[in-house]
Amino acid sequence: MINDKVLSIILGGGQGSRLYPLTENRSKPAVPIAGKYRLVDIPISNCINSDIKRMFVLTQFNSASLNKHIKNTYRFSFFSSAFVDVLAAEQTMKSDKWFQGTADAVRQSMHHFLSHDFEYALILSGDQLYQMDFNEMIAAHEASNAEISIATYPVNAKDATSFGILKTNDENVITSFIEKPDASLLPEWTSNVSDEMKNSGRDYLASMGIYIFNRDLLIKLMEDNGTVDFGKEIIPNAITKHKTLSYQYEGYWTDIGNIDSFFEANLGLTDPIPQFNLYDNKQRIYTNARILPTSKISGTLLDKTVIADGCIIHAAKIERAVIGIRSRIGAESTVINCYMMGNSHYESLDDVQEHKIKTFMGIGERCFIKNAILDKNCRIGDDVRINGGKNLKDKETDSYFVKDGIVVVKKDAHIPSGTIIQ
Repeated sequence: MINDKVLSIILGGGQGSRLYPLTENRSKPAVPIAGKYRLVDIPISNCINSDIKRMFVLTQFNSASLNKHIKNTYRFSFFSSAFVDVLAAEQTMKSDKWFQGTADAVRQSMHHFLSHDFEYALILSGDQLYQMDFNEMIAAHEASNAEISIATYPVNAKDATSFGILKTNDENVITSFIEKPDASLLPEWTSNVSDEMKNSGRDYLASMGIYIFNRDLLIKLMEDNGTVDFGKEIIPNAITKHKTLSYQYEGYWTDIGNIDSFFEANLGLTDPIPQFNLYDNKQRIYTNARILPTSKISGTLLDKTVIADGCIIHAAKIERAVIGIRSRIGAESTVINCYMMGNSHYESLDDVQEHKIKTFMGIGERCFIKNAILDKNCRIGDDVRINGGKNLKDKETDSYFVKDGIVVVKKDAHIPSGTIIQ
């Protein structure tokens, strides 16, 4: 079944500088999460689970790996109208510029969207972690005869200063908007929220960056070339002229905006009952269906650890860690509070047996790795000690990057045996 009323537009974001160096060679939606997925799998999966199967992903930076992932993953029936297409910034007769913002990206791509029949455009972010049934939001949009709907998330006063905050009336219609308000202004910006949210101090409605626009209105709004961003320009200008509904969402949602939030979102998957549920039969997260062997673990003490397919592990101890596909960890090594993205391929047995490769992909023997993100295909030699923490100053080298006490080993990087980072 396909929801023919809705066309989904997933915004890939800009350079992703706050997620650097994970975005050094890939776009933000292509960043690996949870050991086997990509960030873009989240909005795409939410759409598929909501029977919305016509999707465009808009991007302009390092889109090669994103293209490859989507091409290899989302293949629908030949007789279906379903698709997931990547649209990169392109020069046309009307524009020769890169995307200048979220609204400008949609504006420059409108000729692609308008070749399809749809009543509503569902605009999503490509860098958020959540599970939502969009049909409920669409039903609320239709029932209220709204022209625009915005998914909103109740937040507390501390978090409210980091978001666009909306004010609603008794019918959940948005009456005003303020971008990242000063704490002194917050008492004037409380909205109607559920008793559960109110009891936890979450009295403010933050925009989640998830929008529904009626087709005709979106076309009209995109005619103004002076507006380049939805959150800063389109939405504040539109709510006084067009009926805009707040759709409150109270499930788990986090914005993967920087290294710290990315790190905590991944490690949160190791909790006994994680807030983001990968084990839900109805809200599955889809990704590339790789044909990988089971993981092999020998002599390792495991605690609060998520291990993906195809790993070979001889570590002494792994605690509160996410271990990605095809990961290799050597004997007597300890891994704590880490996200290891894994490897894109196995090194051949010939290379291993003949020792052509001095340092294999993965973690060597007798290593101690704590508070770190290990990007794809990195090589960490024997007796390496990486001990991240708030005591470390932000810095960058050719092989690793330190941000907020988290050590990020870069993709394809080599950390020689005996290296100490602490």
